[in-house]
Amino acid sequence: MARMKTDIRLLQISDPHLFGRSEGALRGVVTRDSLQAVLRHARAHHWDAEALLLTGDLVNDDASGYATVRELFGNLGKPLWCLPGNHDDGAAMRRELGAAPFEVGGFHDLGAWRVILLDSCVSGQAHGRLGVGELSRLEAALAGAGERHVLIGLHHHPVRMSSRWIDSVGLQNPEDFFAITDRYPQVRVMLWGHVHQAFDSRRKGVRLLAVPSTCAQFLPHSDQFAIDPSPPGYRRLTLHSDGTIDTEVLRVEMHAAAHTAQRVAGA
Repeated sequence: MARMKTDIRLLQISDPHLFGRSEGALRGVVTRDSLQAVLRHARAHHWDAEALLLTGDLVNDDASGYATVRELFGNLGKPLWCLPGNHDDGAAMRRELGAAPFEVGGFHDLGAWRVILLDSCVSGQAHGRLGVGELSRLEAALAGAGERHVLIGLHHHPVRMSSRWIDSVGLQNPEDFFAITDRYPQVRVMLWGHVHQAFDSRRKGVRLLAVPSTCAQFLPHSDQFAIDPSPPGYRRLTLHSDGTIDTEVLRVEMHAAAHTAQRVAGA
């Protein structure tokens, strides 16, 4: 294997729910404004990242929002690795974000790591499922990873979040997913969007991570749908060549003129 760079730095940005119109809002949050606040903070403090992972719901059931995605992300000077969420239009997303610096799906090799992005969306449904084709692509990407450590990204959560309503719209066939990943010890990290909250756990030694939305948040551990007043956020990741990672969630206070961030302990 070629000489490996010691550390790989990534930013995960998820669920911006953008609209074609600049004033478009979701649950009281103007999604363009909140995303711009997150990007300002990321550019000021964590812009040494090699790439940005955009883990779904880039738009909010509005395909004209992909023009806003291109406007806000397209000139950042970073690769943008995208996967669709349940509020995205997969065909429109691939068409509108089909050129550099955007790339939808597939896998990417950086140093000692391979990043695999999956499409877990089911047309017209809030829940997710990995189809036969996507599972086959996952298997092939893992089999070809060689000695590289692996990070897997998808939109829907493959484990329970201790929230009855959120768990009803998660990945519906996690057993098929884990039947493949459990056979590859180089899988180190799985991360997702969709749940609009921070999450950090482990399963069979694999780090499991979720990230807040860049707009409105969902209340953790709630049986019924409920909004959490926590501010927007994003995740910073450092992937080390020995397979370990450092990561934290950063929250961006919308009302603060400097858009300062709060670190989430242990995340």
